[in-house]
Amino acid sequence: MAERSFKAEIEQLRLGDGETFHGEGILAVTKALLQAGVAYVGGYQGSPISHLMDVFADASELMAELGVHFESSASEATAAAMLAASVNYPLRGAVAWKSVVGTNVASDALSNVASGGVTGGALIILGEDYGEGSSIMQERTHAFAMKSQMWLLDPRPGLPVIVDMVEQGFALSEASNTPVMLELRVRACHVTGSFVAKDNRRPRLTVAEAAEAPVRDTSRIVLPPANFLHEVEKIEQRWPAAIRFVQERGLNEHFGTAADEIGIIVQGGLFNSLNRALELLGLSDAYGNAALPIYVLNVTYPLIPDEVRAFCAGKRAVLVVEEGQPEFIEHELNTLVRRAGLETRIVGKEMLPRAGEYGSAVIREGLAAFLRAHAPERAPAETAASAPALPAAAVPQRPAGFCTGCPERPIFSAMKLVQKELGAFHVSADIGCHLFSILPPFHIGNTTMGYGLGTAGASAFKPRDRRAIAIMGDGGFWHNGLTSGIGNAVFNQDDNLTIIVDNGYSAATGGQDILSSRAKPPNRKTNNPIEKAVRGIGIGWARTMTRTYDVAGMRDAIRAALTSAEKGPKVLVAQSECQLNRQRRLKPQLAKAMKAGERVVRERFGVDPDTCTGDHSCIRLSGCPSLTIRPNPDPLRQDPIAHVENSCVGCGVCGEVSHAAILCPSFYKARIIANPDRRDRFRQRLRGWAIGALQRRATRRIAARAF
Repeated sequence: MAERSFKAEIEQLRLGDGETFHGEGILAVTKALLQAGVAYVGGYQGSPISHLMDVFADASELMAELGVHFESSASEATAAAMLAASVNYPLRGAVAWKSVVGTNVASDALSNVASGGVTGGALIILGEDYGEGSSIMQERTHAFAMKSQMWLLDPRPGLPVIVDMVEQGFALSEASNTPVMLELRVRACHVTGSFVAKDNRRPRLTVAEAAEAPVRDTSRIVLPPANFLHEVEKIEQRWPAAIRFVQERGLNEHFGTAADEIGIIVQGGLFNSLNRALELLGLSDAYGNAALPIYVLNVTYPLIPDEVRAFCAGKRAVLVVEEGQPEFIEHELNTLVRRAGLETRIVGKEMLPRAGEYGSAVIREGLAAFLRAHAPERAPAETAASAPALPAAAVPQRPAGFCTGCPERPIFSAMKLVQKELGAFHVSADIGCHLFSILPPFHIGNTTMGYGLGTAGASAFKPRDRRAIAIMGDGGFWHNGLTSGIGNAVFNQDDNLTIIVDNGYSAATGGQDILSSRAKPPNRKTNNPIEKAVRGIGIGWARTMTRTYDVAGMRDAIRAALTSAEKGPKVLVAQSECQLNRQRRLKPQLAKAMKAGERVVRERFGVDPDTCTGDHSCIRLSGCPSLTIRPNPDPLRQDPIAHVENSCVGCGVCGEVSHAAILCPSFYKARIIANPDRRDRFRQRLRGWAIGALQRRATRRIAARAF
């Protein structure tokens, strides 16, 4: 179950020649793959390319009609290994994943396919996640492309260009026998627009047909002596072929005036931000009609020496707008310009920040500095810097956190309770929603080393009397954790505890089904218990908690694992469905039932204002977004009381935490009934009469004491 349905988008994938496709960038890529005659698609979900995977998963009928094979891969390494199908056969294949973190996982297979080369077009679609809105370390894919001699496309963010670059990417791969990377920044993935569609093409050879006529070429296998020849082939054959193709097809673009004493070279993916910055300086319009020459690198690797020479000739200075560091493009441009015997000054990081995302405001400042230095007559007037309306400290921080009702929150509440009893312990965290535990109010988690590597991250700790704890999600477990973490711990008999958070989905990447999901999707095998898997590779102490909201039960299970006399690795599987996916599943059902007049019961929690002491321990141990404070109604008390907002989903963890920590009895559970039946109305009248009677009796007693 993905986070949204793509039925409408799937219908657009059927558009034919001359019809207009309208949508967002990553969906345009999906259509472009079908137009290019792709034979197989694989990948691992993750922002910002999740929609590509989700759309293909929903479009099984269309895939079957076209003979296209699709797999939602177990990891990025699995996806990259699929490209083996393009090594010996004229099969066009595409794989996708989340930027540099996915490339890191896939690097072994990518290095091999880059060395041996391909026959059919091989396209790697990368959702480049860089900048302040990113959820990963700040690295780029460019270095890997250079290292392995794989061509890197960075298309200008416009749907016609993106779609064209998909087909050109396949053709470039086939012309140079080299895998091609297509880099799409977050903005490019989600930019909306239109393009004129073409007919979908059935692959000229399907994977099934290829399997029936095997082809073997030992020169493509990375073994001595062939692997030594691959290096020579890359430089003497594939690289020149790629340069010819890019130049002849005109994949890079030019905007602005034809000649000037200054110019700009920009990565394709940054063109829209650059053009907006030029607009703000009065040097361009919304259509890219710039007042100075711009050379747009839709292909950022390899660079084309003849094009660079032609653009830089006759210019005093050229500004290079290249995001991130090291400045790979700037370095190579300096080399190409000097080899061409030109005196053009290449200006880059001395005018623009060395690190960080290049939004329009950042580029505008760099452009202004460049113009003041090299074309002062066109530079904007310098203005005195005005103080910000509010100091940064005045804006409250909004760190990422668990959703309302998240089943992972009570796990960390239970860990804090155990920590209060047994003392602090080292926690090896992992990639996923559970990583939010490092932030307030839990402050749990010492390190994180990669997806599914929580247990491996704790492997160096050999405790005497205090075991380390590793956290791992079910998505990370099936991605990498079973072998790299649990298997390694069994082999080395690491005496630590791994808590596997089993929320039923690969939740952080969009709610996709995984091996242990409870759903039963067609063409996939799910409902594979995690505990069964870990016992199968040698875990002796294993336990499954089927309801994480039972804070006291979670506390007792964690304490038992940490104090058990049994040596060796221990695994606690903590199960409860991801609340976001649960709400996506239940809300439409409840809305439909209510509209039909059916009886619907919802639960939510509240705080009795007369009982709450105002110490807010419940908030410090829970942190639920629906749990907040409000003024104390008692005039004799000053501390604000706890309060549950209407966003409550009725998970009950706030009350469970209060009970487990022996805090206070102020939480209550309410049942909200829509379309009540006669019994509900009778019970409500009976309750109202009983409560009224008790209130009247209490009033009489108070009045009697007064006299």
